[in-house]
Amino acid sequence: MKGALQGNRRSRQTGRKSATLTAKVLYVEHDNDNLYMLKRRLERCNDFEVLAAEDSEQGCKLAVTECPDVILLDLEMPVVDRWEPVRTLKKDPRTRHIPIIGMSAYAESSEREKAMATGCDEFDAKPIEFESLLATVRQVLAKPK
Repeated sequence: MKGALQGNRRSRQTGRKSATLTAKVLYVEHDNDNLYMLKRRLERCNDFEVLAAEDSEQGCKLAVTECPDVILLDLEMPVVDRWEPVRTLKKDPRTRHIPIIGMSAYAESSEREKAMATGCDEFDAKPIEFESLLATVRQVLAKPK
């Protein structure tokens, strides 16, 4: 078991025995290929239950109903202002405590600064470098709430 996830484990009773679930991650991404790839890779780590949303409206609804441990949010969603989902999640008392890792192909330092100022807890550049993102997710999950 990875130390960073120790405090965020969830327990669930199954039909026969007690099983340990892992940190719940909500991944909001409009590109189906990216969504599939990252969801599968995270699930293969056996440390994460991954919920997926294909648009920010669905993502915000899932954040309220599922209360994930962390949100991975594509900041380049079509239709809505790129910062609106972050603002919405951070304004809502039901979701404001959930850490958000914003992800964008715009890798300039100004993009990271804007993401953090808007309410993201961390920022990762696309294309995703999986090991780096994994380390960031674990770091965010390890922070006391």
